[in-house]
Amino acid sequence: MHLISVNLGRATAVDHTDAEGGVTGIGKRPVPGPVHVLAPGPKATGLGSGLEGDAVCDRRHHGGDHQAVYAYAREDLDLWEHMLGRELPGGLFGENLTTSGIDLNSARIGDRWRVGADLVLEVASARIPCRTFQGAMGETGWVKRFTQEARPGAYLRVIEEGSISPGDPIEVIHRPDHEVTVQLWFRAFTTERALLPLTLAAGEAMEPGAHERVRLYVEKYGAGAGAR
Repeated sequence: MHLISVNLGRATAVDHTDAEGGVTGIGKRPVPGPVHVLAPGPKATGLGSGLEGDAVCDRRHHGGDHQAVYAYAREDLDLWEHMLGRELPGGLFGENLTTSGIDLNSARIGDRWRVGADLVLEVASARIPCRTFQGAMGETGWVKRFTQEARPGAYLRVIEEGSISPGDPIEVIHRPDHEVTVQLWFRAFTTERALLPLTLAAGEAMEPGAHERVRLYVEKYGAGAGAR
């Protein structure tokens, strides 16, 4: 398990984003490294991205401590290449880390990774596709198709800051005792709301905003709504 690339984005003006000022940092490009990674602070008032030099333009929906780093697997990009019939270079999905050898969709909320020598990251949630992503891809119906495929990639928070470079190893150093995977979390928050109560098993590893949404759902429909 290792990093294929570390990707940074610049603020770029486009007409397919809801971000203030009409700019987005979604189109990221690989850099040689090393890149320092740290907890960026609150979504609205912090640094945005956890990677130094990376732009996060829509602070309403992206960035902050619980979306400090976005990772996507090269294996999933390869599947999309086959389905779309086009080349998909690392960073095109807006991911900061293009990984190899680790199944991000089966990662559990709360999994911890050591990346390189010092950086420790924790899996926090899954990426929810948006209009900006669809515009960047230029694929009709992209949000629906990406959602149906349920290969969302993982958002991570920074537990211990450090510097990383392409080729650095990834080691899973902690795996929590529950079954709330990135893919289950994604399905619960998109197409299968009845699964939402199951995500409570992730405990404090689930970010506060998502936890509140589940609480309200359980209050309305009951804790057994997602039993199976």
